[in-house]
Amino acid sequence: MSLLAYLRIWLASIRYSVVRTMMFRFDFILWVLVDGAWMGVNLLLIEVMFRHVDAIAGWGKAEMILLVGTAMLVMRLFMTFFLTNLFSVDRLVREGMLDFYLAQPGNPLFMLSTRRIDLDGFVNTVVAVGIVAYAVHQLGIRPGWAQIGLYGLMVLAGLIIHYATVVAIVSLAFWITRIQGIEGGYWAIFDLSRLPRPALRGVMEFVFVYLFPAVIVSNFPAETILHGPHLGHLLWLLGAALGWFAFAVGLFHLGLRRYSSASS
Repeated sequence: MSLLAYLRIWLASIRYSVVRTMMFRFDFILWVLVDGAWMGVNLLLIEVMFRHVDAIAGWGKAEMILLVGTAMLVMRLFMTFFLTNLFSVDRLVREGMLDFYLAQPGNPLFMLSTRRIDLDGFVNTVVAVGIVAYAVHQLGIRPGWAQIGLYGLMVLAGLIIHYATVVAIVSLAFWITRIQGIEGGYWAIFDLSRLPRPALRGVMEFVFVYLFPAVIVSNFPAETILHGPHLGHLLWLLGAALGWFAFAVGLFHLGLRRYSSASS
């Protein structure tokens, strides 16, 4: 299939998702409010902490809002486009329903990943952008177009890392019966992205900065806005994104070889 064909499939999935969501408007509004409340709690926590301290690992209040807003932005983008799709993979594997996607002419992972979007995640993505813009205003920073473009590229790299992480997690469904408990590890790992990088030391720094890039997905974009472009950070983040994506896709296709369809 050509790239244009894949684009048409993805746009058709988006159109279907919008129509379906509008059929259940109350659910849509409820989840927007629930997720928005969770985001508000995170900001309230920052407000409470900075009533007692002047800085956290060298980051001031507005800088922390920028960091947390960036972490929210990456996660909300992932929730909008991929989360629901990927977290249903273990059920499809367990019940043999993966056959439906394997029988389609497109790449199985693409078909699984893009069959719907969550509009509530999109609404809160806009909210996250607003939080980032508010923090930038509070800091008195006027980033140039180069900084904004680089920030966006790093956010995209962070989105790829989120995607690769969950693809790797759900690929375990080809070897074990249920992965619900393991799926929770995604939230635990990326909660760390709301922390400043200097706050981690020793083993924590090695594991979540160098071994697995959970922290840099938010720290590097935020530091780009605060301190300007840093080529080393850009290459580090892009390399991590490509490396983890290749690993996750390889693990998924290795798992496919073990898959026993509903007819077998």
